[in-house]
Amino acid sequence: MAKTARMNDDTEMEIAQPLPIGSVGKAASGWWGMQCLIATEAALFAYLLFSYFYLGSQVHGPWVPELPKLKIAVPNTILLLASSFVLHWGETGIRRGKNGRLVASLVVTLLMGIVFMALQGVEWHNKPFRLGDHAYASSYFVTTGFHMMHVAVGLIVLAVLLLAAFGRRFSAERHVPVSIGALYWHFVDIVWLCVFTTFYITPYFSS
Repeated sequence: MAKTARMNDDTEMEIAQPLPIGSVGKAASGWWGMQCLIATEAALFAYLLFSYFYLGSQVHGPWVPELPKLKIAVPNTILLLASSFVLHWGETGIRRGKNGRLVASLVVTLLMGIVFMALQGVEWHNKPFRLGDHAYASSYFVTTGFHMMHVAVGLIVLAVLLLAAFGRRFSAERHVPVSIGALYWHFVDIVWLCVFTTFYITPYFSS
């Protein structure tokens, strides 16, 4: 009887323990889902950048109305790329169980992303042309606009991860959502590097 009672107590203790939440490792379905999403979005930007070069090759006369100013674009690019290193720092921290480091990196990355969007808005405002003025303007605003939308989605993802980190939902064993969110943010940064090179650097070589 005593043995049965002890077994019941042990069973109750096991039931009282919280069940693990989330997948472990890159076998998680979310990880592969993000890989598929990145593949489709990469194709979208590949088409947009291809259209830029194709339209430019068909124009008789100057394709770029004026050489792009780098006063805002270069620091903004450095800022966005640096945010990836900050986020990676936090991701490696949670792999070692350092939740505070993750929280700090997510806060800083969020702020850097917000500043990037604000400076990009200033860049748009300073352009001497608007969306419907000509083909170059349409290509520029559509491509950078799509990228801005992806940055906004990335900021939402980071904000959700930050709330979860505040609730101590992640640990050294279970942090796949952080890795998935970081993967998306790194993708956004790489895409911007391609957009920046296309719209801000190549005109100086073709002028």
